[in-house]
Amino acid sequence: MKSTLLMAGATALLATSNLNAQEKPPYTAPPTAPPPAPAAAAAPGTLESFLNVKVPEVFAKGKFNINVRLRYEYADAQTLRSSHAPTIRTRFGYTTAPLYGLQGMIEAENITIIGNQDMYNQAGTNPGGAGKTIVADPDTTELNQAWISYSRYDSTVKGGRQRIVLDNHRFVGDVGWRQNQQTYDGVSFESKALKDFNFFYGYLWEVNRVFGDVPGLAAANRDFDADAHLFNVSYSGWKYGKIVAYSYLLAFENSAANSSQTWGLSFAGSYTFDKETNFKANYRAEYAHQADYRNHPFTYDADYYNLEGSADYKRFNVGGGYEVLGSDRGIKGFATPLATLHAFNGWADIFLATPATGLRDIYAFAGVKLPGEIPLKVIYHKFDADFGSGDFGYEWDIVASRAIGKHWMAMLKYAYFDGKAPFVDTQKLWAQVEFNF
Repeated sequence: MKSTLLMAGATALLATSNLNAQEKPPYTAPPTAPPPAPAAAAAPGTLESFLNVKVPEVFAKGKFNINVRLRYEYADAQTLRSSHAPTIRTRFGYTTAPLYGLQGMIEAENITIIGNQDMYNQAGTNPGGAGKTIVADPDTTELNQAWISYSRYDSTVKGGRQRIVLDNHRFVGDVGWRQNQQTYDGVSFESKALKDFNFFYGYLWEVNRVFGDVPGLAAANRDFDADAHLFNVSYSGWKYGKIVAYSYLLAFENSAANSSQTWGLSFAGSYTFDKETNFKANYRAEYAHQADYRNHPFTYDADYYNLEGSADYKRFNVGGGYEVLGSDRGIKGFATPLATLHAFNGWADIFLATPATGLRDIYAFAGVKLPGEIPLKVIYHKFDADFGSGDFGYEWDIVASRAIGKHWMAMLKYAYFDGKAPFVDTQKLWAQVEFNF
């Protein structure tokens, strides 16, 4: 009996123990208290944040640019001795990142002659080059650009020494072909705030030309002391092309013969017939009227016309055009003193200044992309006077280039001008390699 009671008590105790084990969770160690949070750093004041955060970011996130162009130019005019011009141009600049819409840029360039300084005529600045054909690449080091800008509402105001290129360089350009780039000291305003419209205004007080600021430079080649206004408005909302209206009011204190006012209108565009074969038509039409302005020594009027058309098909491009820089009775020709002149009227650079009798340029061109992705282009020009019946001659130009990766470009270029008096036969050859980053 006693053992029975003991067995019953043990069974009850075991059942109670199992029930308690099911009701209570398994034992776990008590949670560790999280480490105390570090004391919050005091927020920097507005001035401290600006000086120690914003300003360093402007420079840390800015961009360096470098351009190196090694070139050999051979130039031979019939009445002069030939010139050999091996030069290297180094351009180095830095542009800050924007800060509350503000941005700045500084850039310098150096042109160094490789070898004897008198192998060519540096626009008359080296006596040892006298009697040789001019190559307008002086041995010089200059500040190329230095500007500050402010951007807001799709508009930008920029002041200082700057590069300005408008439309196709015909009236305002940077003369990028020459080793010493043309830049402008002034203030410019550009706005794209209205859909499909672009408005540009620039006021210039100095034109830094390609001849450089070097001792012995002839007065005709010196930088322009300017009081000039540039207006350019374009509309690109039409699918067939862009319409541009412009007015360039140029007054030069030290070159009154180049002072002028030009008012013009252009239309340029393209139409694609077949995307697979790259079959498309390209076209351009332009008219401008020019007259004396401010301190020009006499009164004159002249007109400018340009009609150009071309077609692309696969690797081929053919086209032609007719450009007229008019004349006022054979006394004064239509002038474009701020243009990238090398790009127009032949690469031999015979007509950098428009003759007093004006200039008519009928031209045709053909291009093909050769195997190895080498574009080849041939251009023919026939030059005549606009006033009278003067025959100035003809010119053949040819160029081949090759991009080498993302940053390198190699090029060969040749121009032959067969001139009629007073213009003489001239030929030029260029070989160059360029690095751009």
